[in-house]
Amino acid sequence: MSGIRQHLKHISFVMTLVLALGTVWSSAATAAMVGTGEMIHGQQQELDRQQLMEMLDTQAVQDKLVELGVSDDQVRERIQNLTPSELADFEQQLAEAPAGQDVVGIIVLFLLVFIVTDMLCATNIFSFINCIR
Repeated sequence: MSGIRQHLKHISFVMTLVLALGTVWSSAATAAMVGTGEMIHGQQQELDRQQLMEMLDTQAVQDKLVELGVSDDQVRERIQNLTPSELADFEQQLAEAPAGQDVVGIIVLFLLVFIVTDMLCATNIFSFINCIR
């Protein structure tokens, strides 16, 4: 019986040590209030991204992308990586574009984004564009 107690003392010492070290290395959870405006703004950005993705599904846009040699996956990835300010600028340009030119405007805007990112060495889509660095 005393042998079992001796083992239990060792096990309880190890468990106490593990618990003490676990609390030292654990991180505390933090919480903050999120305003209604921030929530609406975040949801609006997701809605804008979804609308852009839906525009890519139209046949006219897909034909133009094939004509320009840009893959659909590259455009979708680029849309997902747009910053909130770029997305807002893009949505504003779409709103100001005439109704018949929205497809061409979208494609031209994406090409400009691709060219700028190629010039900044972030991507290498077009071989004829050299990095600025």
